[in-house]
Amino acid sequence: MTNKLKQRENFPALVIHSADNSFCFGYRKNNSLESDEFFIKKFDNDLCNNLINDLNKFISKENLQKLNKLSVSTGPANFNASRLIVVLARTISQQINCPLDSFSSFEIMAKRIASKNNIFINKKSFWIYKKLKRKGFIAGKYEICHNKKIPSDLVIRETVLPKVVKELESKELVFEAVYDDKEDLKELLNLSNKNLLNSNLDSWKKVLPLYPISPIN
Repeated sequence: MTNKLKQRENFPALVIHSADNSFCFGYRKNNSLESDEFFIKKFDNDLCNNLINDLNKFISKENLQKLNKLSVSTGPANFNASRLIVVLARTISQQINCPLDSFSSFEIMAKRIASKNNIFINKKSFWIYKKLKRKGFIAGKYEICHNKKIPSDLVIRETVLPKVVKELESKELVFEAVYDDKEDLKELLNLSNKNLLNSNLDSWKKVLPLYPISPIN
């Protein structure tokens, strides 16, 4: 790894995440997990204004300007919250010239689900699903890999982006999506840190909310 990449790993990271009924911020000052700071809040009646106000309380303008990494979850989660946090992340990225990357909510929880169900030994892939209020499911597929340099490091690769399916394949391994604000924030920070961002300052243009269905569903 070059000195430049090593230096970039030590720069602060901000992540923005939302679940079905909450929105969250995470901040990592350096590579040390002890530097992590979290903010988690349940939705209220004025999410749009409170999102900005709470971010301003969570991170100072000085620290915001120092960010080298910015990551956001794109859903599937609450439609309105997913849209708002993506807009917020894109705006910050553009204003402070900080590259932005994104991960689906299912990809963020995939490692936790795999570890909890002890499937990383015998199973190579699995689905995560969320049942729709009407018919069908939103489901994404995930493959377990191992870091060749660090065999004990469990790596999850998203092979099928969450999408609407009429029914789940009975022959495949499936788990229901379970949001965990704090654990998902930690994993989003880890993913952001491992996914060394390139120098493309226009990367925010590629980040869009992931919600395969209309809000009425």
